[in-house]
Amino acid sequence: MAFYDLSKSERVALVEKITREIRNDLKQNKVENVHYYFSDVDTYIRKSAYLSLGKMYKSESDLRSIIIDTLLKLKSSENPKVRQTVVNAAGEIGMVDFKDVQRFFDEGLFDAHHSVRNAVIGSLKKMGQKNPVPILKWAAPYLEHSDKEIRREICHGLELRGRTHPQDILPLLQKLQNDNTRRVRGTLVHVLGQIAYKKGCLQTVVNALNQWENKALVKEALDEIVDVHERYKDFAILTQEEAIAYIDTQYKG
Repeated sequence: MAFYDLSKSERVALVEKITREIRNDLKQNKVENVHYYFSDVDTYIRKSAYLSLGKMYKSESDLRSIIIDTLLKLKSSENPKVRQTVVNAAGEIGMVDFKDVQRFFDEGLFDAHHSVRNAVIGSLKKMGQKNPVPILKWAAPYLEHSDKEIRREICHGLELRGRTHPQDILPLLQKLQNDNTRRVRGTLVHVLGQIAYKKGCLQTVVNALNQWENKALVKEALDEIVDVHERYKDFAILTQEEAIAYIDTQYKG
């Protein structure tokens, strides 16, 4: 039975069981239960497992080195679901302690399976929001990587931090303004749109775009920003008309 086919009390009991069995594995230096839950076909079972592991890392310092060792044992599994869940678990840890899990992201970026690479993007988003200094430092060189997909994935991963602190990621995004790859350019425009509609963010983004030299790219980004203010009108701090008026008066291009 799938996780969300269970009643709330049954889900609570299952999460407690998952946590208990994973903890038992860790204390006995085993990986059987961890592997069992990390490989489950149900996304929410796997999520419960990696969230439990992340909570243990944060609250039980005596288990930290064992947790890292366990993830290292599983990171090269032939099962992409296991590798994906390893990255997601590393993302939970990286929100408080990135240095211990950096290696999982250096490898996960180049994984052959898209689900593992997507886990890197998702983890980068949540780590960048909670623990930005080491995350942004790590991400910066990858924006100049020779592989276009690496550049695109890192760009996408910066989005969540940018929604609350656009000033932190705009200097990094600027490195991509002359990227000739359509998918990278499209992701860059998308991210610029996504970081421009919260309170105070449009002003920060437009001020930065005034300094960018690629005016064709900037025009695409401004068009996307205007569209986002309509698509997200229930969440945007300004109406689309107000956003257009602001851009018309403040953009110097």
